[in-house]
Amino acid sequence: MTARRPYNVLFLCTGNSARSILAEAILNNKGNGRFQAFSAGSYPKGTVNPIAISLLQNLGLSTEGLRSKSWDEFATGPEMDFVFTVCDDAAGEICPVWPGHPATAHWGMADPAAVQGSEVAKMQAFREAARVLSNRIGVFTALPFDKLDRIKLKTHLDEIGAY
Repeated sequence: MTARRPYNVLFLCTGNSARSILAEAILNNKGNGRFQAFSAGSYPKGTVNPIAISLLQNLGLSTEGLRSKSWDEFATGPEMDFVFTVCDDAAGEICPVWPGHPATAHWGMADPAAVQGSEVAKMQAFREAARVLSNRIGVFTALPFDKLDRIKLKTHLDEIGAY
């Protein structure tokens, strides 16, 4: 029996500076080599939110290689198995056609970078976003992929986004 390559997962958000970056780092940590996570944006800001970097470092997660980038970088490869939108703006945009026809779902959530107020309030918003993403990713990584047909898999992915 040959080993399967890791599942490629792309997290999309408009700016690719907070939620999608958090999701990329969390999945790369929780995926235990079974998943390779990427993130991108339709209109990338060009920089990663410093609170996202600080939080990831505080959680002991690698921030190496994280950068804000366009989804155009992924239009020709690597082939994605899953594509998740994590912000409502990106979900409403017309996405490129991804090679390999990956399973897709919308896992929308509030933008922690939009929170106004004290640094404590901003950090709390990022912690909450990371908590929600970590929970969703934990459920996702536990799915029995080899036992699910495409329709059942899509149902599970959509349900995860409702958590």
